[in-house]
Amino acid sequence: MSGLLSSLEHWDKVATLWINHFHSPASDAIWLFFSSKTVWIPFYLLLIYIMIRKLGWKKALAAIVAIVLAVAACDQLANLVKDAACRLRPNKDHWMIERGLHILQKGGLYGFFSAHAATCFSVASCSSSIVRGQLGGRLERVWAPVLYCWAALISLSRIFVAKHYLGDVLAGAAVGVIVGLFLAGSLKAIMKATAMTRE
Repeated sequence: MSGLLSSLEHWDKVATLWINHFHSPASDAIWLFFSSKTVWIPFYLLLIYIMIRKLGWKKALAAIVAIVLAVAACDQLANLVKDAACRLRPNKDHWMIERGLHILQKGGLYGFFSAHAATCFSVASCSSSIVRGQLGGRLERVWAPVLYCWAALISLSRIFVAKHYLGDVLAGAAVGVIVGLFLAGSLKAIMKATAMTRE
């Protein structure tokens, strides 16, 4: 088992280096942009505005609460796992640095799993599940693809700035999707039960 884990870790490092090497001054600026949490604010405010317009205040507020809970759960879970797994970030790994890792940002000591990936994919999965069938038209068709593409770009940026391995990002994305769908499902069940009691 330890041999399998060592092999997976090795290929994770190789894959991360391969992705990280595709950089230029222009792309560096793009990945730093996506990696900065401050640029998320206008995008998420737009999502909130759309949900309020399409779902109404009550449904939108319930959806926002579910999404916030999903983000908080992913963030806290990522912190717990990082402290338990104690896997060094790529920019703290001498093996990676010696092989030419391109570093744009430095951060904490441990990186498994990526909180950025987890929280962004939780927003995408939770909101997409909640609004499904309620937006209508073109907005209905583009909502999930846009949010998942946004989450993927943010997740990729973490590899390019050298704060996470590919495995950190993939694990974070998986956790985010699972938590997001769970919170969305819970909200739908509560809303359905509430509607039934009122009848």
